[in-house]
Amino acid sequence: MPSVLPLGDPAPADGLLPPQVLAGVEHRKFGLYVHIPFCAVRCGYCDFNTYTATELGGGASQDAYASTAVSELGFAAIALEASGLPRRPMSTVFFGGGTPTLLPAEDLALILRSAVNHWGLEPGAEVTTEANPDSVTPESLKVLADAGFTRVSFGMQSAVPHVLKVLDRTHSPSRVPLVVQWAREAGLAVSLDLIYGTPGESMEDWRLSLETALSYQPDHISAYALIVEDGTKLAAQIRRGEVPGIDDDDHAAKYELADELISKAGLDWYEVSNWSRTPEQACRHNLAYWRGDDWWGVGPGAHSHVGGVRWWNVKHPSAYAGRLGNGSSPAAGRETLDAETREVERIMLEARLGTGLSVDALDAVGRHAMAGLIADGLVDPVQAFKGRLILTLKGRLLADAVVRRILPD
Repeated sequence: MPSVLPLGDPAPADGLLPPQVLAGVEHRKFGLYVHIPFCAVRCGYCDFNTYTATELGGGASQDAYASTAVSELGFAAIALEASGLPRRPMSTVFFGGGTPTLLPAEDLALILRSAVNHWGLEPGAEVTTEANPDSVTPESLKVLADAGFTRVSFGMQSAVPHVLKVLDRTHSPSRVPLVVQWAREAGLAVSLDLIYGTPGESMEDWRLSLETALSYQPDHISAYALIVEDGTKLAAQIRRGEVPGIDDDDHAAKYELADELISKAGLDWYEVSNWSRTPEQACRHNLAYWRGDDWWGVGPGAHSHVGGVRWWNVKHPSAYAGRLGNGSSPAAGRETLDAETREVERIMLEARLGTGLSVDALDAVGRHAMAGLIADGLVDPVQAFKGRLILTLKGRLLADAVVRRILPD
């Protein structure tokens, strides 16, 4: 969730959605994203809409946040019903941030319970929270599991102290196996997030991080290339020459190593940056994003999407609380996607999935490009002849370039 909000049209204060969102609603699942915008320390690479205690200012507090989020849930339920949408149980719920587990586990449970009271949960629904390794205890994880959470995603990032230091991460590598054990004892599935390409990270450092993470036998691993965003502390450090810059070849080599080691450990890629031990353990919430399902985003700066209408909330927690306190939508703006834009987005996202994209979904330009993509080793030829565009390892490294070639000019 980037900290700079997009431009868009004004969002109505009552949150009502246009009639177009009703088309095809019976074929779309419904999910919930809850943004918890608090962090103990601002990481030098982070460009998300997050706040430390000293950055909050007046009118906002961590203590009152759960009740404010519950207010938005009530607003959402009324707005969706008044827009004519049927009540759909949630298929996935995801608490992200920030660091959701900086809030007491009881607060997260309260928010989840309120959402379930409004919409219910599908049988076997996935309910995830992100967490830093130093922000949970055995007791807090048990509270979350008892409340209905099924999954926790730990921001491990690296197993190497000097890499964690560059990233401004506050946990010790020795903490990770403990929290993984605690989560399992609570009955939660475990995902580990890793970052590669940090300035000063050697290939040996990255190998150690991968091997260490895999030794904990997680159900799911995400491995993301470090992106240096303008305006971050890390960008300034690179600009001043205090740390080395980002090297694309280094990123590519580290991605290849990640895929090799993670695959050997029995996890399969299902999206360019994500691997799971079984198809059922893939992150269903993220898959819902990539497949264009509906979700409501709760919290400052949170984004929502229902039936081709996308909107985003005001950024600051105090402005967010103020809008809801006045009975108004916290949305700062919204956009209505036309059919062509939705199709382009669908192609862009589905092409990154392990299940790929139907060749029949491409126009003449995209179908004509297939032969060249196969010749360049970017697309699996066997799957292509079966009518699916599925990226090879080389294709995953150049996924953006593949998408550009299959989209119309």
